[in-house]
Amino acid sequence: MPTILSFYQGSLRCQSTHVQSNSTLITDAPADNEGKGENFSPTDLVATALGTCMMTIMGIYANKNGLNLDGMRMEITKKMNISPRRIGRIDIVISMPHIELTPIQRAELEEIPHTCPVCLSLNPEIERNISFVW
Repeated sequence: MPTILSFYQGSLRCQSTHVQSNSTLITDAPADNEGKGENFSPTDLVATALGTCMMTIMGIYANKNGLNLDGMRMEITKKMNISPRRIGRIDIVISMPHIELTPIQRAELEEIPHTCPVCLSLNPEIERNISFVW
C-alpha cells in the first residue's frame, strides 16, 4: 500500500493524502510560476520538511536528555534560482526557549540540524544557512 496518494486537481493544484493518518494537504504552483499561490508550493514543502525534520530530531535529543524544547520556533526562508528553476538557498533561524544547557548540550543542539535525514537527502548544491537565537 502506498504511503501517500496524490491527485492532480487541475489549475496547477494537487491534493495529497497521508494514507496512515488520512491527513490531507493541498499544493499550488507559486504565483511567480503560473500558479495561484494559495497553498504551500512543492518547494515550500521541501523547506518545511527540512525545518520540521530538524526540530523533530532536536526534540528526540531533548527527550533523551531530559530537556524541554517546548516553544522552540523556526523561521524558514527559501530562495529560488531562476535557471534552472530550483531551490538555491534555504535560510533557517531557530529561536530556542530559555532553558539551562551545558556547553556540550548547546553544541550538540547546534550540530543536530546539519545531520537530520532531510538535510542529508537534499542536493548538496542547495545552500543551507542555519543560525540560532538563544
